[in-house]
Amino acid sequence: MADFGVKVGELRALMENRGKEGISAIENKFGNIEGLLKAIKANATEGLNGNDNADLDARKQAFGINFIPPKPPKPFWVLMWEAAQDVTLIILMVAAIISIVLGMTVEEDKKTSWIEGAAILISICVVIFVTAGNDWSKERQFRSLQTKLDEDQKMPVIRNGESQEVFTKDIVVGDILQLGYGDILPADGIYITGNDLSIDESTLTGETDHIKKSLTRDPMLLSGTSVMEGTCKMVVTAVGPNSQAGIIVSLIEGEEGEDFTEESESEDDDDDGEGVPVANGNKPKAVKPSNKKEKSTDCDS
Repeated sequence: MADFGVKVGELRALMENRGKEGISAIENKFGNIEGLLKAIKANATEGLNGNDNADLDARKQAFGINFIPPKPPKPFWVLMWEAAQDVTLIILMVAAIISIVLGMTVEEDKKTSWIEGAAILISICVVIFVTAGNDWSKERQFRSLQTKLDEDQKMPVIRNGESQEVFTKDIVVGDILQLGYGDILPADGIYITGNDLSIDESTLTGETDHIKKSLTRDPMLLSGTSVMEGTCKMVVTAVGPNSQAGIIVSLIEGEEGEDFTEESESEDDDDDGEGVPVANGNKPKAVKPSNKKEKSTDCDS
């Protein structure tokens, strides 16, 4: 594994900051943006070497891949149970059971009087099975469509000194992204340079006002947010489960981040390690909203 000057947990912690706090965190840890670029072995002008597969694989191993595992689909029996919670079906089931009991104990013709209640129960089972089957089919279609959209999505990335389209799942920490109006950020990153950049962070923080971004105001760019105005270049600092969007998904699904082993303690196991490091030993924390709204139109270039 390549010897990077920063660990995945440190980058996760860095991206939890906002505004002036983010600027201070960068200065305290790296000195400046150039120090951050040096730590993750990135070049703001040339980008990464897209032909160096060993370096790209090392970044995936050290910082994770840009893919958030979807929530496991519900088993068919769970869908059947949910379908059975319909109030109408519950009333019919109770009525059918009462009909069967009365037919077998009170009615004169006990041999056939239970049939009506049994027929109702069979009809209820058919309805439950069909409803669960439809839900299962729709969920499979949705997942298939979502997977196709994720696999087909590309972003402009600077590699080998040139701008090229790269699948979002192939973006790694250290990549230099070029963002413009309408783009949805595929990963967390730090603003490098740009012009009058405004970001919609409502999907993560609930803030409805667009947030101005610049080196001197707020350089923290978060995955899942949208570019509403301006352009910029950013360096990717966190991807997949380690990004703010990934942390929020993990929290929603009630999962706790897995502990990652400090590099000094895992040098002997580097070649055998599998999976994506997703935590720093603590419960994942999502980004917090900024304390104040900033509406100045200043920009950096």
